[in-house]
Amino acid sequence: MKFGIICVSDRCFDATCKDQSGPAIAACVEALSEENAYRLVPDETETICAALIELADHFGADVIFTTGGTGFAPRDVTPEATKAVIEREAPGIAEAIRAKSLAITPKAMLSRAVSGIRGKTLIINLPGSPKAVRESIEAIIEVLPHAVETLGGNTQNCGGNYGK
Repeated sequence: MKFGIICVSDRCFDATCKDQSGPAIAACVEALSEENAYRLVPDETETICAALIELADHFGADVIFTTGGTGFAPRDVTPEATKAVIEREAPGIAEAIRAKSLAITPKAMLSRAVSGIRGKTLIINLPGSPKAVRESIEAIIEVLPHAVETLGGNTQNCGGNYGK
């Protein structure tokens, strides 16, 4: 699979901090990854949209993970940018991540993260901390190959055969 990783952070973009969540994502998907593309962008809707479109439409990512910008802060606009570029939502993914996170911390209910589909690319918003990134990916990694296969047009194993 080809993965796109986008760190959304004003502080990392202006080099006040070093991104630790992007590398955490890369480490989590290493076993599934053929190729990764990484982008670091500020908390600006247009810039996030442009990075998502570039990785989906031009790089051809099967899955794009964003990290950061999903909370309540005034500049947290990653969900809005994601909604602006996706064609269909995939709410079960964000719900699964929140459910796992809620078992760890009540602060998980403050996540506004979304997931959705653009063409044949699955886009998933993740939190901004490396620990939360690892926990979130752990909640969904098992279904990623099937999701990518289905988006690619292989629907042989679809049709409600959950658990079979």
